Amino acid sequence: MYRVFTLLGLSFCLATGSNAYAATAGDPSFDNVPMRSSLPPGGHASELAMTLPPAADIAEALGAGPATRQALGPQVMVRVDISSQTMTVLVHGKIAYVWKVSTARPGYATPTGFWTPYRMHVMWHSRKYDNAPMPHSIFFHEGFAIHATPYVTRLGKPASHGCVRLHPDNAKALFALVRQYGPSTVRVSIER
Repeated sequence: MYRVFTLLGLSFCLATGSNAYAATAGDPSFDNVPMRSSLPPGGHASELAMTLPPAADIAEALGAGPATRQALGPQVMVRVDISSQTMTVLVHGKIAYVWKVSTARPGYATPTGFWTPYRMHVMWHSRKYDNAPMPHSIFFHEGFAIHATPYVTRLGKPASHGCVRLHPDNAKALFALVRQYGPSTVRVSIER
C-alpha cells in the first residue's frame, strides 16, 4: 500500500517493508534516490518512517563521483563565538585553526546567523567608516566582513563597528583557504 505525503515541498512515496524513492516535483535529479525504512524491530506499519541514507549513498544513487560527494556539504566552516571572541576554522569537519577575533564594541552589532561569503577583496576600504582599510576582506552578510586589523592588541575583546577582525597573518591564511576551496563551499556561522 502506498501513501503520498507532502512535507516542505517534497513528495515522498512510502512503501511498507521495502525501499521507497524520493522525488521532488519537476526535478528529475532527485528521482530514484533510495530511502531507508526505519521501522523499529517488532514495530507496526503505523510506526514506519522513511529516512534518507547518508549523503555519499545519495551521491552514488545519482551517479556522482567523489568530487560531487564532497560538495554536498560545506568544506570550510568558519565559526565565530562572540562571547569568547574566538574563531574556529574547520576544514572537512576537522579543526584547522582557532584564532582570537574582535567583534562589535558597545553601541554596534555583529550579526548572528549562517552565511556563505559573497565577495572577497585583497584590499578594501570602508565606504562607511572614513575609508578605513580592510585587508583580506571576506564579505558574508550585507556590508559585514571578516578582515585583517592593525589593532592586534585589541583582539580577544569587542572593538569593531560590527565586522569580524583578525590578526593580519590569520586573515591572510583564511582568505587563501576560502579562495582555495571557493566561497560557495564555505559557511560562516556567528553565534553569541
